[in-house]
Amino acid sequence: MQNYVDLAEKNGVTLLSNGKCQFCGANTKRGIHECLEIFNLGFQEIDFSNIENHCYRFLIVDAHTLQHPEIHGRWNNHFHLSRLHLVFNYNVKWTYDLSPKLSDYLNKYKVHKQDEYLNPPNALERGDITTTHIIENYSNESECKSLIKDWALEVYNKWNTHHHVVDVIAKGFLNRK
Repeated sequence: MQNYVDLAEKNGVTLLSNGKCQFCGANTKRGIHECLEIFNLGFQEIDFSNIENHCYRFLIVDAHTLQHPEIHGRWNNHFHLSRLHLVFNYNVKWTYDLSPKLSDYLNKYKVHKQDEYLNPPNALERGDITTTHIIENYSNESECKSLIKDWALEVYNKWNTHHHVVDVIAKGFLNRK
């Protein structure tokens, strides 16, 4: 897996090290670097060893990735938006074993779609809920989970111009053999 700094550079993006996150607008002091730190180390009130809480980890990953596509590979948008689509529109109870299956399906899908891009919404227009919003606005596990779900749904809705594409992917994934 490539380093996010290398991917940003590959994508022609200069990462800012001061102030708010340049992609999502999170109220950080060290920009994207602090936003990623919160993403990686925050939300400790949730016991992710409990299988019932795994869904929140997936929502966190998808929301954060879709708010920061400049630091990821281009097919990540397909994966994370498709997963949210499957969760929100088809009520799929996502598990760890489904992620490689979706990845395998996308590998087959993209063979015939090499020119397909899911261009992100403009930076700072990918949802008002961010990592710092969540950590500043909950006082217990239940509130944290609620905010995470709201965050993922808000980010998903900001990518609405691509919902028709990920619906095709979702249906193909659900009907795969």
